[in-house]
Amino acid sequence: MKVRNAAAGLGMMASLAGCGEQGPQLSEPAQRGRSTYVANCTACHAMDPTRTGSLGPDIAGSSRELIEARVMRAQYPPGYTPKRASVAMVALPHLADRIDDLYAYLSEVAP
Repeated sequence: MKVRNAAAGLGMMASLAGCGEQGPQLSEPAQRGRSTYVANCTACHAMDPTRTGSLGPDIAGSSRELIEARVMRAQYPPGYTPKRASVAMVALPHLADRIDDLYAYLSEVAP
């Protein structure tokens, strides 16, 4: 009985892994972007980038220009009106080579 329950549990976990929030339908760059997002952005932004986070706003659908300005310099592009008046974001220049992946992810999950 325990073996059957363990096997059933493993099967359910495997099926859930494939049906996750954004699942396997993401492009390769977006999958890399999702990993980068989860590891670096979810402390302030929601796990689901279409939702408001604890400190950061929803960011799905953000332009590449905005992502680069925020990640690299913690600034806004010229003429951009922020969703929030907070200044909590810090620059994350170590992600310079992941900007395109983040953009792919945030574009693909946008409503």
